[in-house]
Amino acid sequence: MVNPVDPRIATLRPSVGRGAAATYDEGLRSYMLSIYNYMASGVLLTGIVALLVASNEALLSAFFAVNARGGVSPTILGWIAMISPLAIILVMNFGMNRLSESTLKATFFGFAAVMGVSMSVIFLRYTGASIAQTFFISAATYGALSLWGYTTKRDLSAMGRFLIMGLFGILIAMIANIFIQSSSLQLAVNILGVLIFAGLTAYDTQRLRELYYDVQGSAIVGKVAILGALTMYLNFINLFQFLLQFLGDRR
Repeated sequence: MVNPVDPRIATLRPSVGRGAAATYDEGLRSYMLSIYNYMASGVLLTGIVALLVASNEALLSAFFAVNARGGVSPTILGWIAMISPLAIILVMNFGMNRLSESTLKATFFGFAAVMGVSMSVIFLRYTGASIAQTFFISAATYGALSLWGYTTKRDLSAMGRFLIMGLFGILIAMIANIFIQSSSLQLAVNILGVLIFAGLTAYDTQRLRELYYDVQGSAIVGKVAILGALTMYLNFINLFQFLLQFLGDRR
C-alpha cells in the first residue's frame, strides 16, 4: 500500500462560496483542465512504469525480492523507491516559490514514475483482470465525486477538516498494524480509506476550484495547478489501492 500522504498548499487559503457561476469562467475551466490533464498523465505514467517493472524480471529483481511462496520484500533500491515519493512531495510543496514551473512539472512526473516502481508489486499480488476492473470502478467513482465537488453549492470545508483528521488516523492505524497484524484492523482501515479518499476527492475539487480566484492572473497559477494535480493524483491512487483490497482477486 502506497503511503496515503495528502499534500496541501498551506500558504494559499481559498475563499469558499463563489457559487455555481464558476462553471462559466473560462479561466477557471482552463485551470481545472490543466489539473486533470496533469493528474491523468501522471496516473498513466505510473501505470506504464508499474507494468514495465512487473513484466521485466531484471528490473523487478533490482527493486524487489520474490520468495518461493510468492512473498515480496523490497531491496535497498526498492526501499529508496518507496520512500522517495514523500521526499519529492516535501520538495514540491516547500520549494514551490523557488522552483520554476517547468522544474515543478518535471518533478511531478518524476514522482509519478517513482510511484510506478513501488506500485509494480500489485501485478504480482492480483490478477490483471481484477486490477483493470478496479481501475475503471475507481475512475468512475472518482469522476462522479469530483464532478459533485465542482458543482455543489454546499461548503465542504468542515467535511474536509474532518477527513484530514481521519487521514492521520488511518496512517497511525496502518503503522500500528505492521506490528499487530490484525485482519480486523486492516479491514477497518480499508473501509475508512475508501470513504476518506472518496470524500477528499470531492473536497479537494471544491478547494482547488475556489483557490483559483486567489491566484488567477498571478505568476504562480501554473504552479498551483501542478500541486493541485499532485493532490488529486494521490486521492485517485489511494482510492484505487484501497478498493483493490476489496475487489482484487489475489494470485
